[in-house]
Amino acid sequence: MQKISKIKTLYIPFLLSAFILCAFYTFLNWLLIINLQLFSIKEIIVNFIGPILIPGIPIWFYLRPKLQLLNLKKKQGSWIDFYIVILWIILSVPTIIAQSYVEKATGKITKLSDINQIGEHRQTKYYTLKNFYIDKVRIGVHSGFEVSGRYNEHFDMKLYVVMPILKIGRDTSNVSCHGVLGIIYSKQISNKLGPQEKEKEYNEFVRESQIDFNHKNVNEFVYLEHVGHTDSEEGFNEAIKKCPKHILNSGNIFLAVNEPFENRTGNSFFWILGSFGIGAFVWLIMILIPKFDNRKLALIEKGRHVRRNELKALWEVLRLHEASFITQILIYLNIVVYLILFFSGYGFISFQSKDLLAVGANFRPLVADGQWWRLLTNMFLHGGLMHVLTNMYGLLFVGIFLEPLLGRWRYLALYLLTGILASCASIWWYPATVSVGASGAIFGLYGMFLALIITKVFTPEFGKAFLTSTLIFIGFNLLMGITGGIDNAAHIGGLLSGFILGLVFRMTLKEIPEKDLAG
Repeated sequence: MQKISKIKTLYIPFLLSAFILCAFYTFLNWLLIINLQLFSIKEIIVNFIGPILIPGIPIWFYLRPKLQLLNLKKKQGSWIDFYIVILWIILSVPTIIAQSYVEKATGKITKLSDINQIGEHRQTKYYTLKNFYIDKVRIGVHSGFEVSGRYNEHFDMKLYVVMPILKIGRDTSNVSCHGVLGIIYSKQISNKLGPQEKEKEYNEFVRESQIDFNHKNVNEFVYLEHVGHTDSEEGFNEAIKKCPKHILNSGNIFLAVNEPFENRTGNSFFWILGSFGIGAFVWLIMILIPKFDNRKLALIEKGRHVRRNELKALWEVLRLHEASFITQILIYLNIVVYLILFFSGYGFISFQSKDLLAVGANFRPLVADGQWWRLLTNMFLHGGLMHVLTNMYGLLFVGIFLEPLLGRWRYLALYLLTGILASCASIWWYPATVSVGASGAIFGLYGMFLALIITKVFTPEFGKAFLTSTLIFIGFNLLMGITGGIDNAAHIGGLLSGFILGLVFRMTLKEIPEKDLAG
């Protein structure tokens, strides 16, 4: 009987939510962006960010209240957060795949006699050319570099190559063209390598790419795919600026495709169905395992709905709390800065060093030139999504203990002071490294936290419980810094300054009971 009730109460609403979410979002994408072209939005926002964020609406306001009917309690806490994470993934994955599918499946192909006719037609996703000449001599090349990975352990190198597309060979005397053909070469190496080793790897990468380019027949393709608003488009635009002669007089950048047009979607449609089916099966098992909360179920069977104000619950999570006021302000400020960079088109997973430098990253030559404000502004910049998320998690963990103990303004002063000292340590150690992140200030907080634990400000039970975890956190992050790609000088500078300040503050603090630690 309970299984039937779970199907009706939890499973069918899930299936309806998943189908409506995927279908409605995909339809809006096709109608507003692909078909009518009303908006010019980066593909990563439409195809990835949107499908990840939008499921939060039905989950929080429709499906999450229904999960309250299940007995998801455990000895410490509840399984409900785990269920929500799995549900979020199940709803997001098919929607992400569907966006790539609908863009390719509905993309029209335009047949042109030559590239000069492209302005006479409405822009489409795909093109064929009857007469064309790819100028493989007057090319433009741009090198792109970025770090990736959770701990910046990868160093990614890319070469963006553009070649003018002309009607005939003798058009090479012209100074403008109506489209370019693009090629991307990429290679990933370890970010642990030193500058000289990276330069050696880059030179070898360029040599290998040059050999491949020399042997590539760029005139052999079935059709051309128009490059959308992606990071690749930005790289190609930089390469266009370096073309020695031809000037692109429109935003037409293409990639060559050497396969039948009918195969453009691949197995995307089956991946949509497969991911939806797997998610539906997993969710069915997950809701069948726990039992109903009998009290809440009885209320429903009697016709009395268990009401919960989800907006109020969300507000309780996000609102500023007395005990963690400054911590939350700092977290929100760092996230807002990240979002500003994201919506400004700097990237999503990671940002390039040149962009971070332009908006306030720490860099010794510029600081020495009088730009001292970089010692502060770099604390609110991050290299990408994982960088900001991991730092904010570390800040939240230590902040909920330290802020009630120190008070708002001493806590804020500690954060800013240790962060600035960490920035000073970074430019003292690294002569020409672009550095960003709140980790120096966060290490300062952990340094003080460690000093207060060791000097027994906290109760013995609390100190014993958190001393080991704090040392593991510090040791692990410093060890990752030794492997390369992480500003360990800032970490150590923040940690030492925080520890010393902790010993100074110790004289003004009294031992407090464990029940008061979280405010």
